[in-house]
Amino acid sequence: MASAGGPRAAGGGGRGAPQWDMPSLPPSPANAPDAGAAATLARLWHDADGAPDALDTVDLPGDGPVLPSSFAVATAAQASLAAATLAAAELWHGRHPQRARQRVRVDRRAAALACAGHALIDGVQPPQWDPLSGLYACGADAGAPGHVRVHANFAHHRDGALALLGLPPGPDTPREAVAAALRGWTAPAFEEAAAARGLVVAAARRFDEWDAHPQAAALAAQPVVAFERLGEAPPRRRAPVDAATPPLAGLRVLEMTRILAGPVAGRTLAAHGAEVLLVNGPHLPNIAAIADTSRGKRSAHVDLRTAEGRATLERLLAGADVFLQGYRPGALAARGFDAAGLARRHPGLVCVSLSAYGEDGPWGGRRGFDSLVQTATGFNHAEAEAAGGGAPRAMPVQILDYAAGHLLAFGAAVALARQAQEGGSWLVRVSLAGVGRWLRGLGRVPGGLAAVAPDPAPWMETTASGFGTLTAMRHAGELSLTPPGWTLPSMPPGSHPAEWLGE
Repeated sequence: MASAGGPRAAGGGGRGAPQWDMPSLPPSPANAPDAGAAATLARLWHDADGAPDALDTVDLPGDGPVLPSSFAVATAAQASLAAATLAAAELWHGRHPQRARQRVRVDRRAAALACAGHALIDGVQPPQWDPLSGLYACGADAGAPGHVRVHANFAHHRDGALALLGLPPGPDTPREAVAAALRGWTAPAFEEAAAARGLVVAAARRFDEWDAHPQAAALAAQPVVAFERLGEAPPRRRAPVDAATPPLAGLRVLEMTRILAGPVAGRTLAAHGAEVLLVNGPHLPNIAAIADTSRGKRSAHVDLRTAEGRATLERLLAGADVFLQGYRPGALAARGFDAAGLARRHPGLVCVSLSAYGEDGPWGGRRGFDSLVQTATGFNHAEAEAAGGGAPRAMPVQILDYAAGHLLAFGAAVALARQAQEGGSWLVRVSLAGVGRWLRGLGRVPGGLAAVAPDPAPWMETTASGFGTLTAMRHAGELSLTPPGWTLPSMPPGSHPAEWLGE
């Protein structure tokens, strides 16, 4: 679908090449084009009805696996981030149609390392996992050996799993006690019992077992990024801006997400100039990664359990261009904030929705996180088989989260462009399991598990934040005229009032 050339895997050079205002980095190891990332980006762009000529502006330097995995993790990282960056560039071009398009550049190693969560607070890497989180053998005493993955990063999830196992709650229960209790549970039985209590557990499956699951069938016909026009609305007019202004300047994003995928999406939109207001319930926990993923955002508390909080959210939505949310399917609708209703009350709004396993099918309302979706859908078994056998093995990074975050930002920017051109209200949907299905379709990487991850230091920057001195990855997507970046430091939840700037 691309016109001659398409995305280029080797950085452009020679007379007339863009001058990237970037620090000196180690040279990319590849000389040959990376057909995987270029072809993957082209397919994403084609499926979103993107202008074919835009692909000729993309440079994708780098090749090889980058991170130790038998899956195309680096291709997924590079292509998904390139899609988000290109969509932002097209928004800029739509605001400046008389000018030539910007060039887009996404280095393969930078994109892959950006998915590794490298971040230090005051020089220290915060713990990423609760001691009880992780993979456990189970079912030995039930005559059906298997494995389950438990997510215990939030205290209520940890204590719920411990109660289900008949163990005392709290951080002092050792892993050995959990492992002993799980000997009497089969993996499917523990998974279902946990889900019935609203907990987050996954049974380890093989690909063929997942493919036979009814939830896999429900996802099979869904694109990795789904677009739906919800109703009629006139195009929203934007104030003219200078060509040096970031692509999303003047656009407001109301974000109600936690953990990784949704926050990465909001951070990506903020890097391109959007005003992002992150809203959290004052009673809800967060993870340490919020210090990294909140860069470029303001952060407010809104309590949807109260009438006042729901009224505040409605007021904020009246001023928003994008509503980015990662609540369990049906949870916001139960409080009156379903996408169809929002489109009627706020014509022209772009709703962007993240779920774990999709919104349809028997698991449509199920909670889940990247590590659990990897386990449930077969990736951990397949990675272990590629390594020669043994217990299920996680991929080296939470690639489903990060790729989903990039694809959510991509979908938001595409929908904003459609709204500006043809009007309407829009719904964009991405699920972690759908991203997993997409990743499987990118193929395997022979010898990929032998890769040695590069040192991230050349791509990191140190800034002040409300959490302490933050050292984290710079934004890995580059634009030739409006370099992405964050003008606001990350701040703890509730640091700002629940209002838009200028109100």
